[in-house]
Formats: sequence, structure tokens, C-alpha cells
Amino acid sequence: MAKEKLFEIWSRRNPNFETRYEDKIIKIYTDYGKGSSSYQESRGKILGAGYEIYIIAFFIGLYFDRRRPMDKDKLLCKGFGQPIQYWGNKESRGFRKSYAKIREYIFVALVARSEVDFIALDQDKITPRKVVDILIETMEEYANFGFYYMEEKLIDNPDYFYRNSAFLDIFLSFRESESLEDAQEDVEALD
Repeated sequence: MAKEKLFEIWSRRNPNFETRYEDKIIKIYTDYGKGSSSYQESRGKILGAGYEIYIIAFFIGLYFDRRRPMDKDKLLCKGFGQPIQYWGNKESRGFRKSYAKIREYIFVALVARSEVDFIALDQDKITPRKVVDILIETMEEYANFGFYYMEEKLIDNPDYFYRNSAFLDIFLSFRESESLEDAQEDVEALD
């Protein structure tokens, strides 16, 4: 019997977010919790599904290389209700492309940035499930920092993310060393 690939196990998981970001960020900018028949109400949303803002939050944490542990109280955390393997697979509005490559990039980033002993995995000293648990924890912590960063931006300017280039500006800040220093100063100010 062939071993199941880590990517397949990981992609069936549904990472969590802290519920405190649900009303402050996720529901404000996405169609999260609306269902496919409620798009009339959601036309003004910047993003579609809730996992789209999660992806952005993850990459903010990853690019800043900052993780923020999830709340230890599991009642204060929840998932989007859709495994990673379905993120971006289908969009009923028809203008979005599949997120297959984004899912792969996230997985590769997690493998590179997680503390996993792959030799121990190969020697069956740890299980694939344990490795995926570590990858998911890393993913959740990067996304949690990203949500925290977004929340801080909204405290400074409640309309910050309604600018057309708001998210782009955050990611472009990593390209130039001077802007990166400014971005790092922003992060240090959060501490």
C-alpha cells in the first residue's frame, strides 16, 4: 500500500482562526458565512470566500516572518468549514481562477518554515499526521499574526483596506529595503 502524500493529508485539513477576527475583519471584507445564494448582499465585499482573507493574512505573517500563537482556548478558535483542498477550486461568479498554485506555495512555505524532522518521518519515528499537525500550527500562527497586523492597521485607519491598493501596498513594502525597514518598524511598534 502506497504512503499517502503529506500534501494530500495537509490539504484535507481546515485551519483555524481566532473568532475575534470574524466580525472585525473576515465578515467585513469577505462573503464568509453568506452562502452562494446571498451574493446580492455581498457585492460590496473586497474578497469572496473567507479563506481568501486567511490566505492574505498567512502571507503577511510569512513575509514579516512573524508568528502569533493561537488562543489556547479552543472555543475562541474556529475553521472556515472548508478544507484547504477546496480553496479556490470553484467560484460561482466565474471570474476567478483556481488557487491550486497558491495552495502549493503555501504548503512549500510551511515545509520550509516549520520545525519538522523529515528524517524521523522517513524512518517512521513520527507519523505523517504529526507532521501535518506541525504544518497546520505554523500556518495558523502566521495567519494569526497577519490578522493581528490587519487589526492594528484598522485601529489606525478604519478605511485602510478600502483603498484599491491596500493589500498590494503591504506586499510591495517587502520589495524595497527602505520600505521593508518601515514595515519592520510597523511590526515592532505592535509589540
